[in-house]
Amino acid sequence: MSLPRSAAARLLRLIEHFPVVVVAGARQVGKSTLISELLGETWPVVTLDPTLDVGGARADPDLLLASHPERLVIDEVQYAPELVAAIKRAVDRDRRPGRFVLTGSQQWNVLRSLAESLAGRAVFLDLAGFTFAEAVGQGASPGWLGAWLARPDAAVLLAWSRLPGGGSVDERLFRGTLPDATRLPLDLLPDYFAGYRRTYIERDVRLQAEVNDPQLFGRFVGICAALTAQEVNSSHLGRELGVSPATARRWLAVLEGSFLWFELPAWSRNGVKRVSERPKGYIADTGFACAAQLLASPAAVEVYPRRGALFETAVVADIRAQAAILSPRPQLWHWRAHSGAEVDLLVEWNGTLYPIEVKLHSHPGREAARGMQAFRASHPDERIAPGLVVAPVERAAALTRDAWQLPWDSAGPSPGSSADTR
Repeated sequence: MSLPRSAAARLLRLIEHFPVVVVAGARQVGKSTLISELLGETWPVVTLDPTLDVGGARADPDLLLASHPERLVIDEVQYAPELVAAIKRAVDRDRRPGRFVLTGSQQWNVLRSLAESLAGRAVFLDLAGFTFAEAVGQGASPGWLGAWLARPDAAVLLAWSRLPGGGSVDERLFRGTLPDATRLPLDLLPDYFAGYRRTYIERDVRLQAEVNDPQLFGRFVGICAALTAQEVNSSHLGRELGVSPATARRWLAVLEGSFLWFELPAWSRNGVKRVSERPKGYIADTGFACAAQLLASPAAVEVYPRRGALFETAVVADIRAQAAILSPRPQLWHWRAHSGAEVDLLVEWNGTLYPIEVKLHSHPGREAARGMQAFRASHPDERIAPGLVVAPVERAAALTRDAWQLPWDSAGPSPGSSADTR
């Protein structure tokens, strides 16, 4: 039996009320395992393939769906674009909830087409790798983000403890979030990620994204891993490889479309500035990033010059995964002033902004909250909640009047407690 996933309850509720539910996420994050364990043998499953026409999904998609009139799981739906129109026709004839559950690990064309063609009929659930809580078997708990958004005060924070048995910061960064990587011996992780990267580049990117130079694209992936947690500069990325900024932007879109890269847009109340200012980019999995930088052990991570960026990447990815199962889903931003003041993460939810700084320091101190103080001073008319400094600290504690430190591996509320916001 796999470890419990925080998205399980959310997925079941969506299936109860919508005819099509799409579970999207990178390769090996556990999409098929989650669906199999929740739905069991009562749902037939068709797993598609990039080269074989399984079940005639491409040649005769209507016949495939007619063969399963009650319910059907279609795994890796991106390999049969022809299914999109057929699913739409089937759902238009019968809008019962729980007709189809689809999974996809690429959103370059098919998942985008699903979103457009099945508007009002389909809902999407993004599944990332394990959160910190899921990796230690605590995925049944609601996580700390939702509880903090609902009630950002001292009583909530002080009631939380750290997760049990989570290991050191460097081991967590080295393992990353993919379920298989959390179980393997440390010395086998470089081999695991080498195979993962090779399969991704040769099977997914080369076949589906029309990247003609897989070796150059592989180098591009390594550069992105080295520059995680920085503002995105396509011109700089292009110069590093000798390609145009347009090619660098296209390749970033390929990485993002396969869920291995994500970006936080710059926050501003001015819509023009939001578009013109640079987003902040993150590799989605720190284990993948460590392997791309040829880091061979947690000890190598400990002395890595960009260790702080890896830590920020892990924390932001964890918060993003928690946000994905909340309804409504919070919007995530970053903020940087022309003066250089910045806030790593702004969570916008229910009309309020929740600032978060990430610091790889066991005693962050009051200065860790300076960016949040600058943000408050420059936006006096905004509703801004007390902020958090997420760091490798032992317990929650006040740093300033409106900023708290929080352990990076906080357990959050226990299921059934008053702070459980599910």
